[in-house]
Amino acid sequence: MAMLDSHDTPAFLNISHSLMGRRWVPRDPNAERIGAAICQQHGLPDIVGRVLAARGVPIEEAARYLDPTLRELLPDPHSLRDMGPAAERLAAAVTGQQSIAIYGDYDVDGATSTALLVRWLAMHGLKATHYIPDRIDEGYGLNTPAMEELARHHKLIIAVDCGTLSFEPIAAARKLGADVIVADHHLAGETIPECTAVVNPNRQDDTSDQGHLCAAGVVFLLLIATQKVLREAKHYTAAPPDLMSLLDLVALGTVADVAPLIGVNRALVRQGLKIMAKRQNIGLKALSDVGRLTSAPTAYHLGYVLGPRINAGGRVGQANLGTRLLTATDPGEAQGLAERLDAYNEQRREVEAQVLDLAFEQIEMREGGAEAPLVWAAGEGWHPGVVGIVASRLKEKYNRPALVIGFDEHGVGKGSGRSIEGVDLGRSIATCAREELFLKGGGHKMAAGVTVEREKLPAALARLTELLARQGAGDGGPLDLRIDGAVSPGGATIELLETLEAAGPFGPANPAPRFAIPSAKISWAKPAGEMHLRFTATDGMGGKLEAIAFRAFDGPLGEFLSNRASRPVHLAGRLEIDDWGGRRRPKLRVEDAAEIS
Repeated sequence: MAMLDSHDTPAFLNISHSLMGRRWVPRDPNAERIGAAICQQHGLPDIVGRVLAARGVPIEEAARYLDPTLRELLPDPHSLRDMGPAAERLAAAVTGQQSIAIYGDYDVDGATSTALLVRWLAMHGLKATHYIPDRIDEGYGLNTPAMEELARHHKLIIAVDCGTLSFEPIAAARKLGADVIVADHHLAGETIPECTAVVNPNRQDDTSDQGHLCAAGVVFLLLIATQKVLREAKHYTAAPPDLMSLLDLVALGTVADVAPLIGVNRALVRQGLKIMAKRQNIGLKALSDVGRLTSAPTAYHLGYVLGPRINAGGRVGQANLGTRLLTATDPGEAQGLAERLDAYNEQRREVEAQVLDLAFEQIEMREGGAEAPLVWAAGEGWHPGVVGIVASRLKEKYNRPALVIGFDEHGVGKGSGRSIEGVDLGRSIATCAREELFLKGGGHKMAAGVTVEREKLPAALARLTELLARQGAGDGGPLDLRIDGAVSPGGATIELLETLEAAGPFGPANPAPRFAIPSAKISWAKPAGEMHLRFTATDGMGGKLEAIAFRAFDGPLGEFLSNRASRPVHLAGRLEIDDWGGRRRPKLRVEDAAEIS
């Protein structure tokens, strides 16, 4: 589906070139009309109706959208192909107290999926083995030596967040007598490995329409189906384990894997955040403390505070640290693991910053590099653990699908890509892999990985760019900043923000609202923390709004805001609730500013 072209849309507040070089545009030009109808029918504030309308919520569905429930949105687990055999085999392993190994990916979705199974099996008296491969030494997915070793000591191996394309490793494990279940969500080819079950909503023969689930969501459905088998077999003499208590892990995996927050994913994350707020998972509690998360968690915290720290072990440290943390039962052990992950995250940031600077330089020096349907960068020795994060930064800056590749001394590059709404990067990369332009490649719509030989890189990038252009990549302006509406400093109340929170959680396919604060006056501007700028925005009528511009103090945004004390300016950013110190108050996270013309 082509991206919405906003070039013909009138600029919001007539801002065609802001301080950051952006054109402010309405997120949806029709949102005002439809939003008014939503407000009238459901008694909501005008700005809330506009936010819902801009996200495609029908007028009659607004009330249900604001209160998503698993009861209504959870699909029948058996709508996923192979769910029956998978649940039956896992239930048999539980009743027979068989040895089980879980092979997970090294990212957050893999860690949370693995932890889901480990914790659920522990509730049934089983101590499962978990195996997380090393990103550099073993790479993504199942590998034959590891699968053979697991098969020698376990009756059942469950591959999570990987395995759909792992034909040889699965065959090797089965040859040694182990049964294999795959619970994955990555794009499948025309055929799948022969094993007990491959539960994957992105199989070509799956008709469940649940392709937006991450692996943690797939595993959660598997556990629901398995508990049903166990109940029908009269396995439980008391109440079965409370699956809802594990939703904090599902929420974390869903947000961190950039899964679209639509349908059941919204309900899973919404309920998972409530579970996480209870701080029952010892590992997540320790990580929240290390990350100085003092307020109730939001999707933002999962994606930018907890997720990166869990990922850091797989990126620049020890791959299994995240899973060990999420399955920890001893507070002291959890604290130590959380501190190690925090330290690795700091190391990751340093490496990432170096690669990001080089990537920006490449793109800006390449003719047309920033306007192409694909922005890309490649370098010798770039750490494979940070290329995905750098790709995310490039995607955010240029509003284009982005690919970043690091080559080793043998001329083989490992890369990671991130996409934008409406452009299926994973399928395009898989096509290039089938055409043998990439040695390996695949993933899902919003994120994918590649392995490529240096001499094939030009042809591979040309073909990938062609495939992405067909989907509309490059049609939208890289400098468009989409605005949901205007709010005055006095109008940004706690009550409004609490109502807006009901439209969340926000993330891919359900972007967090961005608002303009017109004609705001700046006061009390001062540096805060590490390169941030904090100030108060006022509206001249007694209304005040605390604001912060992150990493802006020594840049153009910080200089602009610091020198506008006597002149009103237009601001743009995201409103959030700040409950630091126990006092809840609105706060603006500033992203851009503009002169008043």
